[in-house]
Amino acid sequence: MIDIYANNYVIVAIFLILGVLLPVATVSFVGPLLRPKKPTREKQTTYESGNIPVGDSWVRFNVKYYIFALMFVIFDVETLFLYPWAVAYKELGLFALVEMVIFISLLVVGLIYAWRKKVLEWN
Repeated sequence: MIDIYANNYVIVAIFLILGVLLPVATVSFVGPLLRPKKPTREKQTTYESGNIPVGDSWVRFNVKYYIFALMFVIFDVETLFLYPWAVAYKELGLFALVEMVIFISLLVVGLIYAWRKKVLEWN
């Protein structure tokens, strides 16, 4: 019986070792052998859809862009939780309704907070 468990651990260890070693070996050894090695000044410039690059490639963006995107992701993902609840509403009963009202009210409080902090304004 112990041999069966030991055999299972050996199989898992082999898969873990292969799962780590194969990508590392591919990136470290096979990649440099297969890729072309003719760097030119033109190949090392920043690509801007065929246009001539203007200015530095390390441009600072306003933090509001990131906050706006994060707010979208948060509210978009949270609305995904409404779908399974709506599908199974009849089986869940009153308790689930109360939970969903609490959940939506927390979302509304977060939206009001973001609105008052003027995170949703696009300047």
